[in-house]
Amino acid sequence: MKTLASYIRVILFVVIAWLLMEYTIESGEQSALVKYPVIWAVLALLLLFSVAIEITVAAVRSILFRGMNPEAQQRYLDEEAAQKEQRFAGIKRIYKKLLGSRPIEEEHEIILDHNYDGIKELDNRLPPWWLYGFYITIIFGAIYMARYHIFGGTQQAAEYEQEVAEAQIEIEEYLRTAKDRVDASTVVVLTEESDLNAGKAIFTQRCVVCHKADGGGGIGPNLTDEYWILGGGISNIFNTISEGGRAGKGMVPWKTELKPSEMAQVASYILTFQGTTPAEPKAPEGEIWIDPEAETITPEEEVQEATVDSTTVNVEETEQ
Repeated sequence: MKTLASYIRVILFVVIAWLLMEYTIESGEQSALVKYPVIWAVLALLLLFSVAIEITVAAVRSILFRGMNPEAQQRYLDEEAAQKEQRFAGIKRIYKKLLGSRPIEEEHEIILDHNYDGIKELDNRLPPWWLYGFYITIIFGAIYMARYHIFGGTQQAAEYEQEVAEAQIEIEEYLRTAKDRVDASTVVVLTEESDLNAGKAIFTQRCVVCHKADGGGGIGPNLTDEYWILGGGISNIFNTISEGGRAGKGMVPWKTELKPSEMAQVASYILTFQGTTPAEPKAPEGEIWIDPEAETITPEEEVQEATVDSTTVNVEETEQ
């Protein structure tokens, strides 16, 4: 029974340590005592049960011991001492081997001739644990030198840069798949039909009253032309939906009612209005927005392209 109580206590300590590491130490996590009160109640009952077992066993042993005659008591004490001596016997033997010390009875064999005011010196060997550890460090050092200084292994700085690059790829992949972590700087145009349909549903529910179903504009501006008050493109549209329009007369910010993924869907759906012809288009507002990342053709390049086309036509006519 005493052994059972010891096992119960060990299990309790392991479970409590796991709960603390899992739910209390982690930043932002709710305390385990608050999150799982039933588990803590069960642990408390098990702890009380183990303590009750300890008390019961001690009381029974005391009663039985007092009921024995002196010879039986001595035998009981001898047996208990022998059991304690045998407990962890294997670990004790391993410890003595690793320590490598000689028994006191054999110290006279390793006493040196040195004598300093009655203080004598023993010629003990180095402890095996220390000696083997020293040999291991030598072997490790030789392998390390050969690996990184002879055969050109990857240096720590290069390994760090490689791991940072891999982590950056993982972050980008996570942000790409975690739709609700996007913002105006990371949002991209969604082209999946499911996203566009979801954006259309949100637009119909919340935006049609100001922009009309075909995006022609009413209270709000026309979404089909190239003119934008706060800038076009997926990032600007996402930011306008999130933060709202112009102060005092623009639309309200939707970031408190829409998730980032939903705002990305609406922004992507709005871009599908570009180039369409609404029934009653509102007059342009704002300025023509040119995507800074799009390739632009300068007047000189247009002249060069026209010259190349003219030369091609002349060559074809000559061949004919």
